[in-house]
Amino acid sequence: MPSPPFRSTAAGARRAAAALWLVVLATSAHAGWFDKFKDPDDGAFDMGDWLLDQRGFLPMPIIITEPAVGFGAGVVATFFRESIREAASRKTEDGRLAPPDIYALGGAATENGTWLGMAGGMVNFDQGRYRWRGGVSRMSVNLDFFGIGRIPGRSPVSVPLQMEGTIYFGEGMRRVAKNIFVGPRFQYRRLSASLEGTPPPGGFQIPPLDVRSNSAAIGMHLQRDLRDSTFYPTKGSLFDFTDDFFDQAWGSRREYQTYKIGYNGFREIVPGQVFAYRLMGCSANGIVPFYDLCLYGFNSDLRGYTTGQFQNRRMFATQGEYRLTWQKRLGFVAFGGVGGTARTWSEFRSDQLLPAGGVGLRFNLDKKNHINYRVDLGFGREGRTVSIGVGEAF
Repeated sequence: MPSPPFRSTAAGARRAAAALWLVVLATSAHAGWFDKFKDPDDGAFDMGDWLLDQRGFLPMPIIITEPAVGFGAGVVATFFRESIREAASRKTEDGRLAPPDIYALGGAATENGTWLGMAGGMVNFDQGRYRWRGGVSRMSVNLDFFGIGRIPGRSPVSVPLQMEGTIYFGEGMRRVAKNIFVGPRFQYRRLSASLEGTPPPGGFQIPPLDVRSNSAAIGMHLQRDLRDSTFYPTKGSLFDFTDDFFDQAWGSRREYQTYKIGYNGFREIVPGQVFAYRLMGCSANGIVPFYDLCLYGFNSDLRGYTTGQFQNRRMFATQGEYRLTWQKRLGFVAFGGVGGTARTWSEFRSDQLLPAGGVGLRFNLDKKNHINYRVDLGFGREGRTVSIGVGEAF
């Protein structure tokens, strides 16, 4: 769901929810219940069959590790209208498995006073030909904001920023060709922003227009998915493009446009070894508020940077990752890449680029779908980050 910089407070952690909840329950449950999560071949913990048959309500804990807001936790109550196995019995027209309908209600909080509440859902119609995603969230976020156009290598000047608001989002997509979906999207946000104390010399100051503001956008989402797996692709690609047009005609105080494009590719080197790569770009045009600029470090672009350290009107990021499936359910990855932010595409400079690299550990939770629990340590030009989640970074 699109939102301001603080949308990253639960990024990655939500995907870790199911696995963490199972681990907690498994350690306290009786032996008969734990047998549901035993692999018949090696006797190790495996949640493959359970995930395939799970339906109804499932409370899932959230662990937040985003440096911008500190450590935190929460819970999301999800409702699966049908199990993945039941949905799989209804293959789509292109031969893929139809995803199950999922609804969610939850909240989270962190050690610096940030909190979030949300409700939403993902629904599919006509054997997966139509998709709808939508929801609403209410949040209050505290973070250090480093301003716009920060230059790498210079001493950072940050201000303590607090943002509060409500966000509504909806998106409908239709399959127009094999593996290609396209459709309209809408978002509406009511936000307020404030600073604690007096900004230091050279520190960011909130424009009067953004102290209290509404932003509303109508846009489009195009996606082509040629991956052989959603959880652990070994071949194929994923192309994704979104545009959002904010205009006073539908309730926005500012008029501006945002565009985002991404391409993920996957190649199997030999069985058990995969090379994955990702290319992405972002552009924000018009009278753009500070909270809708391109954010470096968001959505794992790139690991090694705290979300919001660098933001501007233009951004690009490239990265590659070597993935090794080892033994006894363990795996390892090594990744690296480079990117940057600038006011215009012509203003990118080689000495201001933002490289990153790192390593990660994987533990296989589900052999059938190759779902991994991941811990990544990333190093960037301005520090390092640790990210935890279920599924690969991209």
